Amino acid sequence: MLDIKFIRENKEIVQEGAKKKRVEIDIAKLVALDDERLKELKEIEDLRAEVNKVSNDIARDQDSALKIQLIEEMRAVKEEIKKKEEKLKTTIEEWQKIMLKIPNIPSVDTPEGPDDSGNQVLRSWGEKPQFSFKPKEHYELGKALKIIDTETAAEVSGARFAYLKGDLVLMQFALLQMCFEILTNEETLKKIAKEANVSIDVSKFMPVLPPVFVRPVVQVKMARFMTPEEHYMFPNDDLMLIGSAEHTLGSMHMGKIFEERELPIRYVGYSTAFRREAGAAGKDTNGILRQHQFDKLEMEVFSLPENSMQEQNFLVAIQEYVLKTLGLPYQVVAVCTGDMGFPDTRQIDVETWMPGQNKYRETHSADYTGGFQARRLNTRVRRANGKIEPVHMNDATVIAIGRALIAIIENYQQADGSIKIPEVLRKYMGGKEFIK
Repeated sequence: MLDIKFIRENKEIVQEGAKKKRVEIDIAKLVALDDERLKELKEIEDLRAEVNKVSNDIARDQDSALKIQLIEEMRAVKEEIKKKEEKLKTTIEEWQKIMLKIPNIPSVDTPEGPDDSGNQVLRSWGEKPQFSFKPKEHYELGKALKIIDTETAAEVSGARFAYLKGDLVLMQFALLQMCFEILTNEETLKKIAKEANVSIDVSKFMPVLPPVFVRPVVQVKMARFMTPEEHYMFPNDDLMLIGSAEHTLGSMHMGKIFEERELPIRYVGYSTAFRREAGAAGKDTNGILRQHQFDKLEMEVFSLPENSMQEQNFLVAIQEYVLKTLGLPYQVVAVCTGDMGFPDTRQIDVETWMPGQNKYRETHSADYTGGFQARRLNTRVRRANGKIEPVHMNDATVIAIGRALIAIIENYQQADGSIKIPEVLRKYMGGKEFIK
């Protein structure tokens, strides 16, 4: 949520920012409601002050007749306060509805564009593998090797589910072990920050296994709007399944005030995520690229406002380090205004080369939301001078397991249909070199 004072002082900037994100808002109506809200608040405060003053007079006055008269007058005033409070409640509800619809403002370096066609490649790394044969897609290789089974999963659970089997399961946990070792090793993280020319205080990430259920009201505070068409809802329980670990990582500190010296706080959370993928009908129906259920390792950072942009750069540097360690070619992309997330002020994606599909596919995202989510969550920091303000928040993918497995299968495929295991993962897989 943006600060209402900022909105009032920067109406054109907020309106233009929403337009760039293809969100329709009525700033004039919001300001008029805010004027009404402030007016009604003052009226109620004035009446309460009058009640307090007269109550003191009643306590001091010895004239019983006058006391009765004043008590009757205050009863009428209290009734007036009650009516005004009901009116204020309605005004605030209308005001909040508009406030919650206003997206975060894109950063000045965010490219403008209507959709993903406006995204800009910032840099790329790695050489695309050359094959003496036509490379296959992951689901063909996975089926032949009996490590991906979507047919049985379709019978048991329906479309867009899969059984992972054998060495592919071992590879999933090898990836997790590798990433946890990176994120809990301060020397490695310092090296990553230095090579990326990022100036921050480096610290380890705390591993977290977060809940996979979240209350809808909390999800609204996270500004990650998840509708019944997109996500799995359980209205009888007032719960919904998360679409990413960030949803329950970012909301961990609702209502908390950190001391300045406590920040930054960095988490890495592993969870299963769930999405209906209703808007993806007919897209990527083969294999495990776009599933209803998938596993992810996600980073969440709470930092001081002046350091938050550098924190995002640090998270992207970690993503790149993971892909370089795995030897997977990738490109870093600045996501444009029309394609970025609602709470994001700056979004960077990393796309990994998929030879079987002959194109880059998004495997990582890094979302810099500034104080937008924190203001809704009421997560704040007390400065050394006593000033209290919203913390800044960043979230980013460490590794989306399904897409990482796809990238490894397709980039490391061999002429005989086997998969060469990246060297860095072999120590977690009993020294095995190939999936055959």
